[in-house]
Amino acid sequence: MVPWTSKEAMILHLRQISEVTEADRHAVVIMDGAGWHTDGIADEFNNVSLIKLPPYSPELNSIEQVWSWMRQHCLANRVFKNYEDIVDSVCEAWNTFTESAERVTKMCSRDWANMTS
Repeated sequence: MVPWTSKEAMILHLRQISEVTEADRHAVVIMDGAGWHTDGIADEFNNVSLIKLPPYSPELNSIEQVWSWMRQHCLANRVFKNYEDIVDSVCEAWNTFTESAERVTKMCSRDWANMTS
């Protein structure tokens, strides 16, 4: 984990996805309009494609609902001591969120994104 992100970090992330994608499969990564989600960052990978969400559509981006849940249930109304306290608190909130497979499935699934194998 790094405390920043950039186009280069995103390319490294896509490389990791590409490397673990089975030979007869293709990975699809859905991205929002973040500044480091630029056109062409997946060009070097023949087994990874990007789908960019339309601008100003946080309701389509599952992570927005996850962040909202974590803020409401774990992170709201707190003062953090330092950077490490923030990271520890967010990790703890993430672990709390993922304790329920049903919650993860419900909040992160999208009818429009269902795929069959």
